[in-house]
Amino acid sequence: MHIEGIKENRVTVSLNNGIADVRLNRADKRNALDDALFQSLAAAGEALKTLPALRVVVLSGEGESFCAGLDFGSFKGMSQRDGSTSTIGTMVSDDAITHLAQQVCWVWQEVPVPVIVALRGHALGGGMQIALCADIRIAHPGTQLSVRETFWGLIPDMTGTLMLSHLVRPDVARDLVYTARILPADEGYALGLVTHLAEDPLLAAQTLAAEIAGRSPDAVRAAKRLLTRKLKAEAAEQFAAEREEIHKLIGSANQNEAVVAYFEKRAPVFKDN
Repeated sequence: MHIEGIKENRVTVSLNNGIADVRLNRADKRNALDDALFQSLAAAGEALKTLPALRVVVLSGEGESFCAGLDFGSFKGMSQRDGSTSTIGTMVSDDAITHLAQQVCWVWQEVPVPVIVALRGHALGGGMQIALCADIRIAHPGTQLSVRETFWGLIPDMTGTLMLSHLVRPDVARDLVYTARILPADEGYALGLVTHLAEDPLLAAQTLAAEIAGRSPDAVRAAKRLLTRKLKAEAAEQFAAEREEIHKLIGSANQNEAVVAYFEKRAPVFKDN
């Protein structure tokens, strides 16, 4: 299925019996997010939003991992606080409530049919936030999950603060964000981050998608509209707050120290402001 806006074959999309198979296609980098993948994911989601024959979306990653988060190369531009080295902080349109990095997650809530994500290997940082915006998450028990941003001196600014607050208890959300710890998907299941565990998450997602595709498409679309209604009412204000906070952090002394310390293989030395 050809979609305008997909760059360098970073995402593949196929449609069969009303089920769209969407795959992050950067397996050699564990599907880490670079500018081309950000743009391609957003373009894929936008195209699917207007597809009348669509019943369900299955989202996954090629290779051994769903998405290991932001490409390390992207950290090089973070010291430039105007964001001139990257498009990921660019607003999607003049009237949008998201910039590009938020839209690659939020678009799966805007798609009018259920989105099921199949997770294996890694779902870290931005990859985890993409997964949080799916309707249903199916994961291999050993998949490594993390809201990883504070490890890099950042905050989950790709809709993660909103989605976490609706999926887990407030204290659990705070623990995951503050510590940036990595947990296996079986623990994520116990906490409410994962819907189902499966040894073959993609097969399980495809099987569930076929079941949903057999229901009345009018009823399923109406159900998604109702189930996302409260989220959408809060989204614009929360996403704006995320953008405000991340702008203060990117390129700051402590954020740079978090990144440099990692690459120099030493403990970071932070300053109190």
